[in-house]
Amino acid sequence: MPYVNTKTILEKANRGYYAVPALNINNLEFLQAIIDAGVEEKSPLIIETSEGAMKYAGNGDYNRGAKLFVLMVRAFADNIDIPVSLHVDHGKDFKILMAAIKAGYSSIMIDASEYPFEKNMEETKKMVEIAHSVGVSVEAELGRLVGIEDNVVVESHEAALVDPQEAKLFVEETGVDFLAPAIGTSHGAFKFKGEARLDFDRLKQVKDLTGVPLVLHGASSVPEDIKKLAEEYGADFKGAKGVPSEILTESVKYGINKVNTDTDLRMAFIASLREYLAKNPGEFDPRKYFKTPKELVKNIVKDRLRLLGCSNKA
Repeated sequence: MPYVNTKTILEKANRGYYAVPALNINNLEFLQAIIDAGVEEKSPLIIETSEGAMKYAGNGDYNRGAKLFVLMVRAFADNIDIPVSLHVDHGKDFKILMAAIKAGYSSIMIDASEYPFEKNMEETKKMVEIAHSVGVSVEAELGRLVGIEDNVVVESHEAALVDPQEAKLFVEETGVDFLAPAIGTSHGAFKFKGEARLDFDRLKQVKDLTGVPLVLHGASSVPEDIKKLAEEYGADFKGAKGVPSEILTESVKYGINKVNTDTDLRMAFIASLREYLAKNPGEFDPRKYFKTPKELVKNIVKDRLRLLGCSNKA
């Protein structure tokens, strides 16, 4: 199936009342694991990269990194029977977003959420006009995720959450294709001090007022078995806590169609890698010691595809 626009995947999910995980990659091994999971589950896939990943892949050159990611993803997508798209996560730098558009990304996220509402709307509208002119879809964010985001501490929980009426106006004025409303999650492995809570009433209002596919950021689950495996072989993930599976399932019922997933994949990879290296101290072939981490990442992705209801939706 050909490489597709992310909007195509998410509009189908919106009509079908399910969600698709957006899975972050930094290198080939993560991409291989994700593709294998999607093929086995017959699921659509959204691959995404951060601005930092683009710089990393290009050895400091984000233009080169963007081109490499597009070539890698298309090399797999054009030879399998599931739809695959490539998305920029949390794009803040205009030059990097333009590099992604020129390289052939399926979609971009313009994250101007640190600005006041009017400025966020203005910056988003500009990017939508540019991206839409070449058939690239656009995600934006309203409100801010509580916690530390790009080294900025967001302290006030209520002030950080999305205003549903503003969301309606924002979508109408900008023409954005999908929206990430802040409803109580945060980035990273240390999301909540107490019990995980999302504002589902607020989410339902945003969905009713906008009708567009909605995105949940900061949605990794931090599985306990992965955390224990990593710590058994020397990792220090004490205090790590994610969004429980039942909350993710509930969020889909209220209108979430894209669920960003990064931390779980990284933790699974490093947990399995630590275990393998500890048990095989003489091994120095990365093709061998990356094999088991890729398998664990694949299984984490398959679990997420099933949880969100997109298995057998290709």
